Amino acid sequence: MKKLFKLLLSLVVILGGAGAVFAFPDVSDTHWAASQIKELSEQGVIVGYPDGTFQPDENVTRAEFASMAIKALGQQHAQVAQPINFTDIDKDFWAYDAIQKSVYFDLISCPEAGQPFRPDDSVSRGESISVAVNALTTEQISKHKAIEVLNAKYTDVKEVPEWFLIPAGKAEILSMLVTMPSESKNISADRPATRAEVAAILYTMMEQAKLNPNAKLAEAMRKKTGEGYIIAGATVEGSIGTIPAGSVIPVEITNYISSQSSKPGEMYVARAAQNYVTRDKFILVNKGANLKGQLSDVRAGKWFVRNGVLVMDNSLMTTVNDQTVQFAASGSITKDRNWFMQFVRAVFKGEKLNVPAAGVVKMTVLKPIKVDLTNGWVIEE
Repeated sequence: MKKLFKLLLSLVVILGGAGAVFAFPDVSDTHWAASQIKELSEQGVIVGYPDGTFQPDENVTRAEFASMAIKALGQQHAQVAQPINFTDIDKDFWAYDAIQKSVYFDLISCPEAGQPFRPDDSVSRGESISVAVNALTTEQISKHKAIEVLNAKYTDVKEVPEWFLIPAGKAEILSMLVTMPSESKNISADRPATRAEVAAILYTMMEQAKLNPNAKLAEAMRKKTGEGYIIAGATVEGSIGTIPAGSVIPVEITNYISSQSSKPGEMYVARAAQNYVTRDKFILVNKGANLKGQLSDVRAGKWFVRNGVLVMDNSLMTTVNDQTVQFAASGSITKDRNWFMQFVRAVFKGEKLNVPAAGVVKMTVLKPIKVDLTNGWVIEE
């Protein structure tokens, strides 16, 4: 039963962003980690058990902690080019990607070939605090300095494993060596970290990483810039860019369409022939993103009856991250006319419309699109 309970929790961790929990019946407002638990649950970093409780004194597995740490750092959509092989997990394991990213971002040391990860073991306080420190750019300290710093406050420094002394010293200097109020004088490096402690550790790591991330995280957290088509009304808030409804974007059609030969409901494929960027050159949509939709209104141009009608309704976009999302936009094909042709088409009608392959059509965005500017991931709400 306990294994089943943990399995259910692991599945909930995967889907953490789907429904953040804002309060737990077993975490009172006076709990020492209440604010951190609340903040991280609202952000979908940590989640409760299927029965709605948080169980702050329960332990956390190493796999669960890796998943939580990557979410806290906002790197769940990062790409890892060269995965590391562990003897006890494979690509089908639920936390495989998070564990790979933890290695890539130097949160955990790259193991020697043939080493296990021990995903179902409880993460210790020393391991969890080390991950938090590894996420940061820190000043180097000696083992002697670390012991000096720790001895000033803690009574069990002699019991701290040697590998953890310097990370523990750095954590203390940065006020990141989280302890429960009842154990404020003990580091307890080898004891399994509780869920409450993990919440407090991750929250502190998340806040510190906003200021001093390690080199790989700094690059991943940097908003990507480039040249391209400027969407004048696009806004940026933090690392999130928004293409507002009403924005006009140029798309390159990949197949020939015509008011004379195409049919209503016919599908089309288009692409972004250049980056879509903000005024400050932050990339909202990368060049090469594919767009798909259908021709919603097609009417042939006939002399003295009507001018041709050709309307495109876009529904999907597949980004260069291979993410397929809803992208609602519409475009009516028209021709630029001088005053004489405007008169002719108003009186005699019969205009024919067509767009050649690689022709460009301007489409109007119907619903806002939010994008993580650090990695191009579209945020669906």
